[in-house]
Parts: sequence; C-alpha cells; structure tokens
Amino acid sequence: MKLLRLLIILGAGVVVIRYLPAAFVPADWRGDYYEWAGESRYSEPAPTLESSTPELDLDAVCPPAGDAGRRQQTIAGVEIEAVDDCLPDNPYDIAVSVLGSNNVSADVLMRSRFTPDTIEKQDDVDGDGDPDRIHIRLELMELNGHSPDGPVVLPHFEIAPGVAPGAWIFTPKSRGMSTVDFESVDANRLLRLPAPAIRVEQGDEVSVTLENTHYLPHTIHFHGVDHPFVTEGGEGNDGVPIFSEHPIEPGQQRTYRFRPRQPGTAFYHCHVQPHTHILMGLQGLFIVEENRPNNTLQTFNIGAGRVRVRSAASRTDFDREYDLHYTEIDRELNNRIQSSSDPRRISRAIHRDYNITQRVPEYFLLNGRSFPYTLRESLIVTAENERARLRILNAGSEGIALHFHGHKPELTHRDGVALTTPEQRDVFWIAPAQRADLALLSTNDGLHNFGKGAWLLHDHREKAVTTDGIGPGGDVSLVVDESYIGERGLPQPRMGLEKLALFFNPAYYRGELPVFTGMGMDYLGEPAHRHDDRRSIFWIALMVMVITLLSPWRKK
Repeated sequence: MKLLRLLIILGAGVVVIRYLPAAFVPADWRGDYYEWAGESRYSEPAPTLESSTPELDLDAVCPPAGDAGRRQQTIAGVEIEAVDDCLPDNPYDIAVSVLGSNNVSADVLMRSRFTPDTIEKQDDVDGDGDPDRIHIRLELMELNGHSPDGPVVLPHFEIAPGVAPGAWIFTPKSRGMSTVDFESVDANRLLRLPAPAIRVEQGDEVSVTLENTHYLPHTIHFHGVDHPFVTEGGEGNDGVPIFSEHPIEPGQQRTYRFRPRQPGTAFYHCHVQPHTHILMGLQGLFIVEENRPNNTLQTFNIGAGRVRVRSAASRTDFDREYDLHYTEIDRELNNRIQSSSDPRRISRAIHRDYNITQRVPEYFLLNGRSFPYTLRESLIVTAENERARLRILNAGSEGIALHFHGHKPELTHRDGVALTTPEQRDVFWIAPAQRADLALLSTNDGLHNFGKGAWLLHDHREKAVTTDGIGPGGDVSLVVDESYIGERGLPQPRMGLEKLALFFNPAYYRGELPVFTGMGMDYLGEPAHRHDDRRSIFWIALMVMVITLLSPWRKK
C-alpha cells in the first residue's frame, strides 16, 4: 500500500509539472522545461475580421416604401413637414391626429389605423379658429408577450437587432390586427414603445378615455398636468388607486377630464403598482401648448422624434421641434410576461416575485429604440442658423446625463416651468420623471455650435451607451447637419455607410463578432484560445494527493 501511495503521489506530481502555468516557471528555465514537459495546446486561429464583415442591406434597414412618407405633403389640407427619418410615421396617421378622426373623409381615415372615435375634435369655444373640446381614446397592448403556439413572442417589436424584451404600452384606439398582416408577427405601426406623445392646447376641455384591453387593472396619472382631483361628476381623476379611485379592470373604461391652465411639457403613466407598471412601458409625454389663434396641433406623435405639424407657438419661435423620450429596461422584469399566458402567474411574477431593489437595467432606450435603430427615426436634424426645440422626458428609474457633442443648448424650462435665466451647457442632468425643454441653436459661433457635422448625442453614463453591456448601443443618437444625411435618411459616417452594417447584425449584440470587425484591424481579431484543461487537471491531481495522504491506507 505504501508503494501504491507513492506511485499515486509521483504520478500526480508529473501531471502538475506537465501542466504548470508558465508564470510559475523562471524565465531562464522555460526553454529546458518546455522541451521536456511540452507546451499547452491551443485552438486554431479565429477567422480574420474582414472575413466576418457583414454587408449593409439598405432595403431591409430603410425600406424604399418610406420615401413617400418622408417628403413634404398636404393631406386633407394639413401641411406635413418633410423629415429625413429612415422610418417616417405614416402621413395619414399624422393628418388624422391633427384634424380629428371625426373630421376627415372615410378615405383618409381608412389610410390611417385609427377608429372613427380615436380623436374627436369639436367646438371652437373661445372663437379663435381651432377646436377646444378634445376627446382622446387610448387602449392597452402587450409587446413581445407569451404565445401558446410556440417560442415566438407576439406582437414582435425589436428595440435593437435581435433584442425584443416584453413590454406594455398605451396606444391610440385602433382597428385591424395587432400584427402587420396575417403572415407577419411584427407589431403594426401604432403598437410600439414608447406610448405616443400627446398634444393639447392650454384651456382645451380635454377628455381622455382609457379602454382597458389588457388582462390586468390599470389607470392613468397625468403627471404635471393641471387637473382636478375629482371630476364634476364626483369620479376620481388622479389615477391613484385607493386614494383617488378604483383601478380600471379588464374590459372596463374610465374617462379623465381636465382643462389645463398652464402650458408645459408633462408626463402620463399608469399608477397601479407604479414600481413595475411604469417600467413595463406604460409611460408617455403629455404636452400642453400655449393658446394661440388657429392653433393646429398634432395630437399624437406616434414614434416620438420629429413633430411634423407644429403648434403656432413652435412655428413662431423655432424652425424644428423634437420629442425625446428616454427610459431603460430590466429584462428580469419585462421578460416575465414571456413565461405564461395565465394572468395570475404574470401578476405574481411582476408584482411579488420581482424585487425592484435588485433592479439592474440592460437596455437603454431613446424613443423606444437603442442604437443603431435610433439612427432610423430619432436623429436631430438641423440646418445652419436654425433654432430647434427639444422636449425631453426621462421616464426611467435612473437619472441621465444628457451630453451634446458639438453643441451647447439652452435649458429654457424644467417640468414645464420657464426658467428666469436659461442655462447653457453641454451636459444636462435629468432626474427620473423630470422633463427638460432645450433650445438648440445651429449657429457656428464656437459656443452654441462648433460647425456642421454628425455630432453624437447620448447619456454620458457609460453603461447607457451599451446594449446588454455591448457598445455602441443604448440611447446613442446624433445631432446631424442636413449635409451629413445620406441615402434614405441614414447619417453618412466619415468611414462610409457600409461601416454601419456591423451594428445592424444581431450577431454583434450576441457578442459573436469581434469589436473591430470590418475596420481593417485584423490584428485585433479573436485570439487563439489556450485550452483550460491544465488548470482542472492540476486541481484534480492536488485533490488526489490530499486524499491519498489522508486516506486510511496510512494506518496499514
């Protein structure tokens, strides 16, 4: 037995020596050591970066059908501004948002996805040339939820290539299928993150009816909007369960009524279990415009981003206007809806099993998308010596440090209240639920603007410019001079449009492609990998030695 024990110890010692890490071998000995013991094995070299380079499918990224939607046009007397977006909103949705679904022809209404009562506008109460009684109807929908028919999530909405977390949304009351058609699983154009930006006029008699088409109870709280605690009929009007009202149960509806006396940028969101429902996506911008004569308002800005029919005040003071809605997603919360079709199980998973104190968001969104999808519809496009208005909402659970490259805008309003003295800077801290109005000047004076370019716009918290830890991603967008807009509305990078192909490939955000693929840096490709068997065998050998020395054999 002593001999057996000795042989085991010697064998283990040989194994340890054979797989001894190079760091433990003195440099002067390594030549003789490896000549005797042999070197560790390596895998075959990885393919070169250039062999992994994808090609940009421009038709898939920016379909040619979008060309008609980008141009300046007039529909039913509504003048719709041109945009440079790769994926523009449907112009008929815009026209109906302006006129009201009760004031357009059947043909115009059918070219939108709205129902006849989605936006009802009537009665010029103050005689200034525009309607003052506005009735808006919203529904609730689920994106990327569980399907009992297979692993696909329905209706499908990607925030980045290959990334489709679950979400709940407010959406304008609509008709037709939730998907594009019978063959597609993609959500139709009205069903998207974030909830649409809503615009009304100061002094309007506003009614917002929420038809609960979801399987859980919900409400709406109009955060920062002037509204009474109860309606004239005695119904709760603040959206807060228990204190204001009973939650709106599935299949029921409630109408919130108010007449806002002050203009400003505000916020609307669900207030049932707000620690989860807001973060699931039930959130949107709510904007009260200044009262002006003949004030045409685009009630719904579906994709956020560029406002294509601006208010009288905006047309007077600004050349362009943009809505920018920032938020973030923790897939540990949002993807719980993909596990079941049983409302009881989902409620338990969302409201009890999820612990918000452990929240770690992986996805950072601007207008419902992450880079590179932000390049398709959330660019801030400017021209020389113009003034643009940016209405910004941080609807997430963390503050953002919004940084402008090449520009120093002026902060004119916080939470809808005008500042006595505007603040000019290039980084703006915006707390959760806070709104900020900025005036961005494209005057090349070295202070407001540094000159023409495709200047980066992003949250300066480093994790916010990644998608699940992979960069570039997150809420990255651009402030772009018109001269830097390339084919079909995509920005024209200095390195060439094809360089964007890497980021539109889902494999990049799965971590399957080297960081510098396609940039002519083959020396930064994937390294050959040393096999890890040395370490495991070392510990196995050490364990065998210890067991042998401590075994009952020693007693014999």
